[in-house]
Amino acid sequence: MSFMSITCIAPRSHLTIIKSSQSFLHSTIANSLALRQPPIKSNKRFLSTQAPASPSSSKKRRRANPWILYPATVTALLLGCAGYVAYEKRQPFRHAVLAVVRCSRVAQAAITGAIDYKRTFAHTHVSEDERLEAYSQCHTRSAKRVLKALLANGGVFIKLGQHMASLVVLPQEWTSTMRPLQDKCDPTPYEDVEALFLSETGQPIGELFEDFDPVPIGVASLAQVHVGKHRRSGKKVAVKLQHPHLAEFCDIDMEMVEVTLGWIKYWFPEFELTWLSEEMRENLPKEMDFVHEASNAQRAVADFEHIPTSLYIPQVISATKRVLIMEYIQGARVDDLGYLAEQGIDRNKVSLELTRVFNQMVFVNGWFHADPHPGNLLIRHAPPHSRSPYNFEIVLLDHGLYFDLDRELRINYSKLWLSLIESASPETLAARRKYAELVGNITPDLYPVFEAAITGRAALGGTWEDENLSETSFKRASSMIDMMPQTVDEMEAIRDAVINREGLLVSVFDVLRRVPKRVLMVLKLNDLTRSLDHGLATTHSSVRIFLITAKYCMTAIWRDDCRRIQEEGLRTYGWFGSIRHLMGCWWKYARGYSSMTLLETVMDLQAPTVKLLA
Repeated sequence: MSFMSITCIAPRSHLTIIKSSQSFLHSTIANSLALRQPPIKSNKRFLSTQAPASPSSSKKRRRANPWILYPATVTALLLGCAGYVAYEKRQPFRHAVLAVVRCSRVAQAAITGAIDYKRTFAHTHVSEDERLEAYSQCHTRSAKRVLKALLANGGVFIKLGQHMASLVVLPQEWTSTMRPLQDKCDPTPYEDVEALFLSETGQPIGELFEDFDPVPIGVASLAQVHVGKHRRSGKKVAVKLQHPHLAEFCDIDMEMVEVTLGWIKYWFPEFELTWLSEEMRENLPKEMDFVHEASNAQRAVADFEHIPTSLYIPQVISATKRVLIMEYIQGARVDDLGYLAEQGIDRNKVSLELTRVFNQMVFVNGWFHADPHPGNLLIRHAPPHSRSPYNFEIVLLDHGLYFDLDRELRINYSKLWLSLIESASPETLAARRKYAELVGNITPDLYPVFEAAITGRAALGGTWEDENLSETSFKRASSMIDMMPQTVDEMEAIRDAVINREGLLVSVFDVLRRVPKRVLMVLKLNDLTRSLDHGLATTHSSVRIFLITAKYCMTAIWRDDCRRIQEEGLRTYGWFGSIRHLMGCWWKYARGYSSMTLLETVMDLQAPTVKLLA
């Protein structure tokens, strides 16, 4: 099993402070011993050339007797010892010391970055290329400062960095800089793992497993995973264990994140990031409770029980708050092209099936996996008796965090998507802005940034009301269906219009603050399906997955129309009016759905030709 992020390194900060205390004690003792040495007698030959000492100077020398400093040295020594003992034995004192150290790291990085941005944006540049390069360097410098602080603190701070890496509206320099957080992992020592297992289950590892590999196969910020053979069932299992020190430092780290972001907001109001701490405060306890994760996995299985799908969720065997035992799955990352070729798995079908799975969750079930990334998705050849309609199964892991979407939000988001699919017209452009405000609290001035986050492309035709901003070196698509493969010119336009243009970086922060957090997670899902479609080197059109999304949007709206007519039809329309209204909704749904299906068929027929010509 694979997990995103890196392990908690709070114990490393702990060790650093202990070593510093020991060094202080050694140096203090050495200084004390040095003061006890008798004074060295001077050579009389040299003394004879000196002027005789006056009585006043003799008094000064007597006053400077080293033994006078002895009480101060002893006091310092006692204070050092007391501090060391307090740090080791008194948890509140230790937390206070760590709070100051860890908070100062993040505060320094954040405040320095904010000042750097202000200076960069205020500077006058000779040329446009120089301005863009200066902005890019500023993004990179600020991201590296924050990355260094997050790595030094570990734990909750790593989760903060991972979330920043997944925000599609942040500059590419930020997301790429934070991406290494997925790989830099330090495992918990095996002795600590044994102690945790015993305290959680009441049994030593040897009693529960016939075999247990002490080397983890995956390490994440919150937990690590080992492979073992379950003694009772005889099955090979994956054992997920939370890092033992995480619970101790979680609360203090959350307080420090809130304090740091609060100070940034106070001194730099335009850089509003307090929503990050609010989201972590709400969601982190859920991710740290493996009983909750087991419950989510079981509910996800039930949601897809009667749906033909290639999705597979490993069976949960047992769960406590910090230990989760589940079925072990042998497979490869979903974007492992070598494995797909070896197993004879069609890359196009994998991409389309991933899109169907996540769209089913968002638009139909209204309850979706909120931490999707390639490390949480495995693929394997479909075993005998599999329910998959294809020769593969997609295995979804790490069910600690799910979000729900209420009916009104789902339907409005569906209508927003369909408006992006339709060709631009005054009515369509008005509908896009209307539903963007209903879905994400997005005002017209922030709409272009929000649209770019949804589509992953430069704004569609008619998005920018300012004609100067709408002038580009490439032709804008009228709708998402009209989008051609992304060009270099368009990539530069995204970079300039959404990120580098002065004032719009603040708009990005404003969008992040306004948009409901579950909508941000949906945008993260959108970004995952687009990036995997590209990473799988599919041969169908780049808009092929958008057609699937459109069909699920139409299905969600049609089902809601049926529910509304059933509940309110007789009272509002009467018998005849209800039937007529139902038929009108059905005709709209059937016409749109069939047109999307026809486009899908055409694109699927073209895909093999692309493969042959490649």
